[in-house]
Amino acid sequence: MAAKRRAARGSAAGRRLSRGRTAQPGRVQRGITSAITGGEMITVGVLNVVRTTLTTTLQGVADVGAEIGSAGVAAVRGSIRAAARIGEDLGLVSKGAVKGVITATEDIGGDLASVARSVTQGAVRTTAEVGGDVARTARKAVEGAIEAAGEVGGDAVSLARSAAAGAIEAADKIGGAAGRAVRNTLGGTVAGVQNLISTSSAPSSGSGTRGPRIPPKTRAKSRSRRPRPT
Repeated sequence: MAAKRRAARGSAAGRRLSRGRTAQPGRVQRGITSAITGGEMITVGVLNVVRTTLTTTLQGVADVGAEIGSAGVAAVRGSIRAAARIGEDLGLVSKGAVKGVITATEDIGGDLASVARSVTQGAVRTTAEVGGDVARTARKAVEGAIEAAGEVGGDAVSLARSAAAGAIEAADKIGGAAGRAVRNTLGGTVAGVQNLISTSSAPSSGSGTRGPRIPPKTRAKSRSRRPRPT
């Protein structure tokens, strides 16, 4: 029920913003910030608010491809700033916001890799501005890009690399210990991205369909009881 109310607020915000011929980033950010207000805010709720607001806002815009990047960054920045004000987990909010932007980009048309790079860079930069954990935001934002790729049928490796590149670019501008923490988290290499992909796509424990495994010692003991040939 709460998720529906958040989605409705996102839709209303999007309708208010879509009256112009272009999507103005400042208005998008204010719309997202006003839509995310108090109460229980989880990743799915942020995803819905961001996705609904962007798809509604960009309807009828002449050059959607040119607008989605700046509008997406504004949406992510607005989400993180709103989350910081009410004490929510910035990493989880960043993840949901990045997923929302990428799925909206797929809905209305746009370059997924370019958008993933821009919004992840914006997420890390904004987290630094509000004094949050930039390394956690970077990791969660890249995870959001990976999960979004799975939902829209995109190339997870390509989106993960683009998102990681955006996060590292932001880290380089931040510098200092925060910048190093982002690089250490993402690895700055393909191996680091592959590790995130494996972590995001790994099944949860106990979710398989196999039956109970026999402990190795039990199997060995069972074999020792077999009758020896005469």
